[in-house]
Amino acid sequence: MLQPILAYGHPLLREKGKPVSLDKEELDTFIDQMWQTMRRANGCGLAASQVGKNLCLFIVDSRSTYQQMENAARQALYENGDTGIEEVFINAEMISRSGDVWVEEEGCLSIPSLSQPVARPWSIEIRYLDKELVQRQKVFSGNTARMIQHEYDHTQGILYIDHLNPVARKLLMSRLKKIRAGKVQAGYPMCFFR
Repeated sequence: MLQPILAYGHPLLREKGKPVSLDKEELDTFIDQMWQTMRRANGCGLAASQVGKNLCLFIVDSRSTYQQMENAARQALYENGDTGIEEVFINAEMISRSGDVWVEEEGCLSIPSLSQPVARPWSIEIRYLDKELVQRQKVFSGNTARMIQHEYDHTQGILYIDHLNPVARKLLMSRLKKIRAGKVQAGYPMCFFR
């Protein structure tokens, strides 16, 4: 079942996610709904808070992005041998971030029709439970690491626009107000907070 995506301005997007404590069947159903919702919206990641659940849970699909890229872009944005992931991250904990930072455009399903250049570390190490509730601790880099950081931020109540300098944020305010007021078409079901 598709879920509406919460739009910028909804207070749940600014809350820190709570640890996941759903039973396995309920969790599997919710995760499946998240994948369906994300794919319907043509996204590459989605956090539980974006579909109305204040949980420390997100999904990332960097594999589809990889498959749609030209070889030159793949070489620039993915480490050698990395073809992307389709992964569930439950109760994730960021262990470390590299000092090597790069800037790339980011958008967000909760902030439709906007994208901005955001500086993020090239690689990260993260500990999490996967869909089978098996604990993992992995290092990710490039575009995959960027997507994970973006979605992890959602579990901390942080949006990508928070990483912009104050001048850039100020220039976006009129567009953000339109999103908050529900005056932007997204092409997928959204829930606006008024």
